[in-house]
Parts: sequence; C-alpha cells; structure tokens
Amino acid sequence: MGIMSEFKEFAVKGNVVDMAVGIIIGGAFGTIVQSLVNDIIMPPVGLLLGGVDFSELFLVLQGDGVYATLADAQAAGAVTINYGAFINNVVSFLIVAFAVFMLVKTVNRMKRKEEAVEAPAAPAAPAEEVVLLREIRDSLRKD
Repeated sequence: MGIMSEFKEFAVKGNVVDMAVGIIIGGAFGTIVQSLVNDIIMPPVGLLLGGVDFSELFLVLQGDGVYATLADAQAAGAVTINYGAFINNVVSFLIVAFAVFMLVKTVNRMKRKEEAVEAPAAPAAPAEEVVLLREIRDSLRKD
C-alpha cells in the first residue's frame, strides 16, 4: 500500500473528521468563553475588588513616564508585563477546563450505561433437574 493511499485512508476516517469538527467548535467556544470572562465575569469581580479593570492591570518594566492605560504604554513603546490579561486568561482556562470536564463526565456516564445494556447477562443457574442429574452422573463415575 503506497503512502498516498495510506494517507487517504487516514484522512477520510471518521475520527479525523470528528477531530476537525471538534477543533472548529473549540475555536468558536474559545471566543464565547473569552467574551464570558471579559464581559460578564471580570467586571463584577473587579467592582467587588474596588473598581479594578483586570484588562488594564500592567507593570511598566521600561519606559519614560506614567501611563494611565495599557494602550498608552504600548503606544509609547514601553515594555510592560500585562498581568491583568494573564488573570483573564487563567479564568478563561478554568472555565474551559471545567466545561471539558463536564463533557467528558457526561460522555463517560453515557458509555457506562451503554456497556451495562450491552453486557451479557450472567448465565442462569441450571434447573434443579439438571443439578440432580449431574450429581447422579458424578456418583456413578465414582463407583
């Protein structure tokens, strides 16, 4: 089998297509989570912490002057550590990780239910007559 035919077989398998769909949906999900963090979760958290806007938290490492916003510092060419953006990304990661955990947990629960339905039933106990006949047979063999 040539390398092209092997690649074709690999590329058209259902798992590859499922993976591609998952990556596309994951990208869209990432956008939704980023909006959830930046627009819904972090503003109330910042308000509870005294009106802090996490996206504007930064530390100037090199640059002249005091900058009111991160955009001002970046426009002036200052070197900054944007720890507020890092906090937002950590919260985004935690949300995505929790969502994936819940998805995997649900899939595992569904698989266990399928396996329980598909599992063969334990063999039924032999009828009383069969047990009696076996005992007679075994006793005849001994004699």
